[in-house]
Amino acid sequence: MVAQVGGLPRQFWVLWGGTLVNRLGTMVEPFLALYLTGVRHLPLITVGVVLVVFGCGSFVSHLLGGWLADRIGRRATLTGGMVAAALSLVALGYAESLAGIVVAVFAVGATMDMYRPASAAAVSDVVPSRDQPRAFGLLYWAVNMGFAIAMVIGGALAREGFYLLFLANALTCLVFAVLIWRAVPKTAARPPAHTGSYLTVLKDGTMVAYTLVVFAFAAVHVQSITTLPLAMGATGLSPSDYGLAIGINGVIVLVLQPLIVGPLAARDHSRVVAVGMALLGAGFGLATLAGVTWQYMASVAVWTVGEVVFMTVAQTIVADLSPPELRGRYNGVHGVAWSAANMLGPLAGTWLLHDFGSTTLWLTCLGTGLAGATGQLLLRPTIRRRAGSARQAVLV
Repeated sequence: MVAQVGGLPRQFWVLWGGTLVNRLGTMVEPFLALYLTGVRHLPLITVGVVLVVFGCGSFVSHLLGGWLADRIGRRATLTGGMVAAALSLVALGYAESLAGIVVAVFAVGATMDMYRPASAAAVSDVVPSRDQPRAFGLLYWAVNMGFAIAMVIGGALAREGFYLLFLANALTCLVFAVLIWRAVPKTAARPPAHTGSYLTVLKDGTMVAYTLVVFAFAAVHVQSITTLPLAMGATGLSPSDYGLAIGINGVIVLVLQPLIVGPLAARDHSRVVAVGMALLGAGFGLATLAGVTWQYMASVAVWTVGEVVFMTVAQTIVADLSPPELRGRYNGVHGVAWSAANMLGPLAGTWLLHDFGSTTLWLTCLGTGLAGATGQLLLRPTIRRRAGSARQAVLV
């Protein structure tokens, strides 16, 4: 384990610690639907619309965060984004009218993820290329560990009053902002202000193709919290059965990821991503054979291994493809793939489940995983060439 965490620069550990603190306070988003129905007494159809608004805000946040990271610097974007998120969370907690709730929800969505492109760009700036898979893997581990703890704390706070969730989430955002502002130095060097735009990223065929691979992964992965509980319920299993099955995911991520990040970092990144995609698809494909809880648990275990494998190096490929002056925008586009999948994946999954049944749904997930793996292997030669010429920049 020491070998997995040693040798990384101080700036990275500030980002890691801030990310962990921030995720420890991520309580509003998972409990938002319950808050809107239980406290604000909104009908379910209205709640669905509000959640779509949140997703639209998240879509915007990645693009905005990536643009700002390249224009005003990583530190300023990280700090400003977290302060804006804290203010938006407090505003949402006080909002009572439907219009106020919608505006506040969009603001929360548009600020909560603004830090992600800047954080990823900062890691690419300060961590040598050979260590970036370890660094991104450790960030991914911190996100999952913090979120798992947040769910326990959030459930307890919600029983005392939902406003405590907003307060706790806002405070952790501010702590992250203070850590970044005080502990991450701003250097004199800065990328040129007019060296490209999002259009430049979209003209990069390799990056666009890789973004589609990421979209495919995320669209399949989101079925774990959307259609999987519905499919299990249709077979007569209870919500607690689903809880047991999906709980395997968190256990495997927290235990396995620190152990494999080192060995996987030394492997060809595209091959690692392809294996992760294939395992993800295979795991969901196994759900076609499942009928009882332990069988679903086995399915979850397989696709979780694929998730860990994929996520260990996925962000590193973005770093390999992005020039230093456009790292924020490249990571913004990468984030948009996740936001788009989180909006469109549930629609596609529920449609397949409702109109064609669970077997078609899970086989489609299998096919998508295998198609993504094949696509990544086709991209491998180009990514390897560009990774060899990747450069470092300084954190600004």
